[in-house]
Amino acid sequence: MVDQTIFTPVSELLDKIHGRFSHLAWVQTDRKSGGLGDLKYPLISDVTKSISKSYGVLIPDQGIALRGLFIIDKEGVIQHSTINNLAIGRSVDETKRTLQALQYVQENPDEVCPAGWKPGEKSMKPDPKLSKEYFAAV
Repeated sequence: MVDQTIFTPVSELLDKIHGRFSHLAWVQTDRKSGGLGDLKYPLISDVTKSISKSYGVLIPDQGIALRGLFIIDKEGVIQHSTINNLAIGRSVDETKRTLQALQYVQENPDEVCPAGWKPGEKSMKPDPKLSKEYFAAV
């Protein structure tokens, strides 16, 4: 299960076309039964499909949205996005790792996180020459 405290400094939009009654049913159903359980962040209903269209996930002729995930910082800038087709799910663990990497680089602006980086691992400098130190160590 995701540590809900990691969502505090960042806004994550869960964009669903379904209405508020579907959301109510999802949060009242525990995760082991296919629901969302007790969430610490908002679900957003998109009955008019305007949000889905704005984020480029709407399939207009079907009136449904692809599986989109957008991590938006407090300034309203999209820091990360993934869009999957309807048959492919998203990884909660990868979302958590991405949020942790975003938080790390915000706190350490002179460093970048390589692919697959996890908290506690080495980061690297965003410079071709200085990054060689990182690559020599891995």
